[in-house]
Amino acid sequence: MINVLIVDDDPMVAELNRRYLEQVDGFRWQGSVSTIQAAKQMLLEGDAPIDLVLLDIYMQKDNGLDLLPVIRQMPNNVDVIMISSASDMPAIKKALRYGVVDYLIKPFQFTRFQEALSAYREEHELLEQSAALNQSELDTLIRRNNNRVTPDKTKLPKGLTKLTLQSVWEWVKQSRKQAFSTEEMAAEIGISRVSCRKYLVYMAEIGVLDTDIFYGSVGRPVYLYKLVPAKIEVMDALLR
Repeated sequence: MINVLIVDDDPMVAELNRRYLEQVDGFRWQGSVSTIQAAKQMLLEGDAPIDLVLLDIYMQKDNGLDLLPVIRQMPNNVDVIMISSASDMPAIKKALRYGVVDYLIKPFQFTRFQEALSAYREEHELLEQSAALNQSELDTLIRRNNNRVTPDKTKLPKGLTKLTLQSVWEWVKQSRKQAFSTEEMAAEIGISRVSCRKYLVYMAEIGVLDTDIFYGSVGRPVYLYKLVPAKIEVMDALLR
């Protein structure tokens, strides 16, 4: 099992990431902390060795990037996946220079989280279980990001139809709401909530919709979607 530490000062975000983590096989949550100092203590003195840190950048008291050089100086090997709303190039470049294995920009869909964790698990198992690698295995490991197949976003994923996508798209364009949820759309368009979510996730992936997350006091977070006006032509061209 891969032991994971979550570093995020927003308790709701930390809990959401913990729930996400529990849905991916091969990982064990070891704790969540809200400061760099607490993270250092967990990494150095925790009951179990930490393999992977899910690290936020913008925290009230700390900048998560400051933890990266500390981790690199530790004797044990610890990997980092950044999970942050920071999308500026200086932050991204600094994170990449310190060798983070992936970078997720908030808000993100569970599928992107699952992709990052699954790719990391495969590499972790390869390194842990192999005494040596052949050239092909080493090339794949080193060039993971370059070798990863990028899906063609102009082709509908399996299970989606152009006719239903057209209906969803027309509702999105005609809706006067600044932001809307899957539940609101499903109630008005007459399509199941599960089906609506599949189409909205696809539209978010190709950049037609922006996604935000609303955290209520109880229950699961609500995903809110908003049309990106500059991308209307992309969707219209796709449906021609």
